[in-house]
Amino acid sequence: MHKYEIKDENERKTLAVTIFTIITMLVEIIYGYATHSMALLADGFHMGTHALALGLTFIAYILIRKFKGSDLFPHGTEKIGTLTAYTSSLFLGFTGLWIIIEAVKRFINPVQIYFNEAIFVAITGLIVNGICILIMENSHHHSHIHKEDYNFKAAYYHILADALTSILAIFALLTGKYFNIVCLDPLIGILGGILILKWAFGLIKHTVIELIDINTTSEKF
Repeated sequence: MHKYEIKDENERKTLAVTIFTIITMLVEIIYGYATHSMALLADGFHMGTHALALGLTFIAYILIRKFKGSDLFPHGTEKIGTLTAYTSSLFLGFTGLWIIIEAVKRFINPVQIYFNEAIFVAITGLIVNGICILIMENSHHHSHIHKEDYNFKAAYYHILADALTSILAIFALLTGKYFNIVCLDPLIGILGGILILKWAFGLIKHTVIELIDINTTSEKF
């Protein structure tokens, strides 16, 4: 019973984080179009992928609650969340790949960086992500006591990935602006993308194990 109470709390927190992300995404896209800022537009659409993944997480919680105890799911509704987490981890993986591909392209063909504007976007994104992490933090650690809530973990990783890219971007942009080391921007992008891919693959592995009921204690595993 206690496990579902935690999930109810996770549902509320996921909704709050989703709303924060959608509002930030809309502000960045609208302001990006108004100011012809590619940096703002790119970050706005990037946040859109996270908003979609977070929205899926929230929908999964609604379905889990709605069909709990239903004959439609004789073995319980837990795997709805696991399936959503698997889907969300694929989004996370594509985000990591996209960052690496873009970084490699910029490494080969450097583009002009509007440092002040880009730093402002990165700091704004980091503040929003910081608020979201604070909202989700307690539940993320608390969920380890009970059965792993991969649905919530996937949402948490999306927020962490966004925060990580903001921190790395701020560091690279400040270095580029004040020390003229422009190559750090794509290089740090590649490192960030690799770390996000590592998180995604870890989550994919755990959710697949749960979805198809792999016996992890088997000697063949």
